[in-house]
Amino acid sequence: MASYAMKITLERIALFQFTPAHCAQARAMLGWSVDELSRESGVSVDMIERFEAKRDVADADRLALAYRFESEGLVFFPGFAPGRGMNMKGASADAVGRAEYAMAD
Repeated sequence: MASYAMKITLERIALFQFTPAHCAQARAMLGWSVDELSRESGVSVDMIERFEAKRDVADADRLALAYRFESEGLVFFPGFAPGRGMNMKGASADAVGRAEYAMAD
């Protein structure tokens, strides 16, 4: 039970810290188009465009985007542009393979 509670807490932190502006800024930092981010994250182009336009999207889509950028070594804090973490390649060699990457069944 404790691990589930921790998972939920970490997901809420990620959702709070990752904003629509972060998404657009992170894409620009990586030189990715919306289409490329869609291929890389598994999130549809429409959902990415909705999110960047500050419209509602599913939490699972937001987390998938945040985790994909994190796998590239980006970190997110409210009120600041995305930054590079200590490990330029990211903390996870395969963020897409993380159990929490695909929350929606």
